[in-house]
Amino acid sequence: MKRKIIQMMEDNPLIAAINSKRSFEKALTCESDIIFVLYGDVCSIVDIVDRLKEAGKIVMVDVDLIDGLATKETAVDYLKRATKADGIISSKSILLRAANARGLFTIHRFFLIDSKSFHNLPKQLGTSKADVVEVLPGAMPKVLSWVQDVVDVPIVASGLVCDKELVMTALQAGAVAISTTNMDVWEI
Repeated sequence: MKRKIIQMMEDNPLIAAINSKRSFEKALTCESDIIFVLYGDVCSIVDIVDRLKEAGKIVMVDVDLIDGLATKETAVDYLKRATKADGIISSKSILLRAANARGLFTIHRFFLIDSKSFHNLPKQLGTSKADVVEVLPGAMPKVLSWVQDVVDVPIVASGLVCDKELVMTALQAGAVAISTTNMDVWEI
C-alpha cells in the first residue's frame, strides 16, 4: 500500500490539504486523490475521515493538529483504531515510528527555517523512518533541491505554494507532490 500511495503522489501531484469545513466540503469532490487533514478534534476526526474515505480519497491526518490528541503513541493508536485514515503527518519522530509500527503511511513534516533545521533533517528522518518528507515552506526551489540531495525518500512541498508557477517550480526542484490549502491551486 505504501508504494501505491507514493505512485499516486507521482501520478497526481496536487494534494488537497484541508483546514476548515469549507475546504473539507470541496475536497470531497476535488480531483486530488490524496487529502491531508489539518484540522479537527477527537470528536470530529472519525466523521471527517469516514466521509473522505466514502468519497474514495486516501486520507492522511496531521496528528499534531487534531485538538485533544496528546503527543504520545496512544494518539496513533486512537487514529488507527477509530478512523480509516491511511496515514499520519507529524513533525514528531516518536509518533511517526509508532505509526510505521502499526502499518500506517508516514509523512515527516519539517519546517525549514534556518541552516540548523536543514542540517537536522537527515538525523530526524533517520529516526522517524518516514515514508515521505514534507518540506515547509515549499516555495523554495533551491532548498528543495538541497533536501533532495540529503534524503532518500520522496519530498512533498507545502506552505506558500499558491499558484501554478510555484507548483511547477517545486516539482522541477525535486518534489514529487505539492500539498496546499489554496483551493484555487487544487484546480490547476
